[in-house]
Amino acid sequence: MIFSEVSYTSLTKHDINKNWNANIRLSDRSVYSLNKQTGLTLLEMLVAIAIVIIVLTVVAPNVQQVVKANRITAEINELSGVIQFARFTAIDQNANAVVCPASDFSNCGTNWNSAKIVFIDNNSNNIRDTSEPLLMTTGEITSTNQITGPGGSVIFRDSGATNLATNIQICPNDNDEKLAKGLSINAQGRVKINTDSDNDGVVEDIEGNALSCS
Repeated sequence: MIFSEVSYTSLTKHDINKNWNANIRLSDRSVYSLNKQTGLTLLEMLVAIAIVIIVLTVVAPNVQQVVKANRITAEINELSGVIQFARFTAIDQNANAVVCPASDFSNCGTNWNSAKIVFIDNNSNNIRDTSEPLLMTTGEITSTNQITGPGGSVIFRDSGATNLATNIQICPNDNDEKLAKGLSINAQGRVKINTDSDNDGVVEDIEGNALSCS
């Protein structure tokens, strides 16, 4: 303790003033450094904006295409699931199962853009009566897409076979065939989502014909 006190008291007035001046100079340099930090110049800002515009011009269309393609894929998968459910229900319940478009969820129509319903048609009148409960439903297709399907209901018998072999396809409203998706139902009632077997960018139906949106 005596040594510390002697060391402290041994500091001269000159030493204290020297340290004080050094601290002031460091503080001045810090303030100068802070004041020297500035934002972007006008030229730098214009260059940054130009880069952003170029990136958006290149990337935005591709992003839109991906979104459109994913939406169509999701809707064809949903439709495939509904149709397969109708087939499995017919086999399981040993009855005729109907899948059809029905805007009012009762009367089967021909516009496949409408909501789709599945029910057991006990009296084979192609109408969902009050005694025939809905087994599954979907919403309407999105307004950016359109479905082309058969002119009537798809009916599965207890064997799993269907009343007609048919193709159903979904196209975007701009008729871009490279985004089109489809599925096929054969006479045995098997459902298959179509693929692009020749790798030309356009999906083919079960007969090997490229999907057409025109």
